[in-house]
Amino acid sequence: MVDVFSGRLLVSKDGRSVDPEEALQNKVVGLYFSAGWCSPCRDFTPVLCDFYTELLEETQPPAPFEVVFISSDHSAEEMAGYMHAMHGDWLALPFHDPYKHDLKKKYNITAIPKLVIVKQTGEVITDKGRKQIRDKGLSCFRNWLEGADIFQNFSS
Repeated sequence: MVDVFSGRLLVSKDGRSVDPEEALQNKVVGLYFSAGWCSPCRDFTPVLCDFYTELLEETQPPAPFEVVFISSDHSAEEMAGYMHAMHGDWLALPFHDPYKHDLKKKYNITAIPKLVIVKQTGEVITDKGRKQIRDKGLSCFRNWLEGADIFQNFSS
């Protein structure tokens, strides 16, 4: 993930700046393209929250998974409101970072919500994260982990 977010900072839900190199190292990363004004996004976000919470808080050790929100909100205030109201305790690309346009292009984002699951290199494991979570629940994480070439003891 260092390649994808190299030289950038991410922000946490509470507004702290986070070094992506530390936060995303050796993790499967879900790039979550979404916005508060989008009703399918508001429909899926609680599902993603539950998935994230189960993987990180109810699994020992916590699963090597992180979500990075890439906002399509209309303002930084909208983005912050959406994050506080609905998001899990995951990270986000700052609203004013123009890099979000590059990411949308790189991952071919034509509609939201879109959850793209990527390896450390930024290579796509699947661009159907949303559908897989809805269809398979937690079991899809094991497939992502296998696709990510991250080896560690993880049992679901």
